[in-house]
Amino acid sequence: MRSSITIVGASLSGIRAAETLRSEGFKGRIKILGDEERTPYDRPPLSKNFLDGEMPFERLSLISEEKILELEIELELGSKATNLDIESQTLEIEGVKESFDGLIIATGARARQLPNSDEIQGVHTLRSLDDSMRIRDAFKSVKSKVVIVGAGFIGCEVASTARNLELEVTILETQQVPLCHVLGEEVGSIISDFHITNGVDLKCGVEVQEIQGDDQVEGVLLTDGTLIEADLVVVGIGAVPNTEWLESSGLTIEDGVCCDETCLAAPNIVAAGDVARWYHIGYGKSIRLEHWDNAVEQGKYSAQRLLHGKTNHPPYAPVPWFWSDQFDRKIQLAGISSPEDEFEVVVDSPQEGRFTGIYGNEGKLRAVLGINRPRHVMQFKSLIEKGSSWKEALEFASGIE
Repeated sequence: MRSSITIVGASLSGIRAAETLRSEGFKGRIKILGDEERTPYDRPPLSKNFLDGEMPFERLSLISEEKILELEIELELGSKATNLDIESQTLEIEGVKESFDGLIIATGARARQLPNSDEIQGVHTLRSLDDSMRIRDAFKSVKSKVVIVGAGFIGCEVASTARNLELEVTILETQQVPLCHVLGEEVGSIISDFHITNGVDLKCGVEVQEIQGDDQVEGVLLTDGTLIEADLVVVGIGAVPNTEWLESSGLTIEDGVCCDETCLAAPNIVAAGDVARWYHIGYGKSIRLEHWDNAVEQGKYSAQRLLHGKTNHPPYAPVPWFWSDQFDRKIQLAGISSPEDEFEVVVDSPQEGRFTGIYGNEGKLRAVLGINRPRHVMQFKSLIEKGSSWKEALEFASGIE
């Protein structure tokens, strides 16, 4: 019988795990360690509604003070785990060791940086609330020129927010179109078009050589010698899971904390959220997801797995789902798509500003993409969950009005 469970990471996964422990009847001690001083907050608005000033800080909160007291959670902010020993089942917190009966690792990920970019004022990444506040303040004070390195989802969302604030925006992207490594070239071209239509200067197929400026950023030098002037630079080139503190733990670390199909990383230790890499039986491979919905569901699942064991718990094998808001478009993807997949628009058309498209491979429906079509995305998500074939998906699409 467990008497205490420690959650490392005051993240979305960590908070949902704690709530689930209580709802599943756990009466023991729950401690959550958070390395930030701030109370746990939601991250998706940081590149959208909070960044443009529409959303107040209070609406970002993941859990109220009253709820923390009600659930009897010990929330230790500004407290960083520095080591773990899976043999002795001990956790080191800034030099002090303590034992645990169960451990949930939910330390998330951090933004990947360009070399030496943190040495120049005006160069930012976006991952934390403080990052978003700094960029928001900079948006109010910069002359006009915002350069975004990376046309991933974060980069595209920041570009959308900046353009809505009437700032001059340039995106620099190494690929030929945005997001083609995830959504394929056809959809990447569609996303490219509506950014250009909304006034973004999108430069694809280019590489950054260095950020220029002494104390304050002045521009971004490309490898072909072109200098892009900049008053503000936002770097959005992906994220790195926070696993450095686990290097000598005895866990397997490979771009995340490696887990089995039930999110178990070692006896009495599970992982959830952006930091977790687990074997997905539905896709037949190890995956790591940086999606809001996965953080919620995996946080819940990991808590249940810790309490009830493998025998009483099926593998964690959801159909992933996420969204991205860019200008007046809500882009949603369910499933896991690949550039090699067959892609077909099945409802409406990109020219109408909204459409639904599906991805297939080896005769199976693999994913669905919707732009301003949330109902269709959920319908096709259900088909993916059922294991529907590509033919069945096309037949279903033909009946949609």
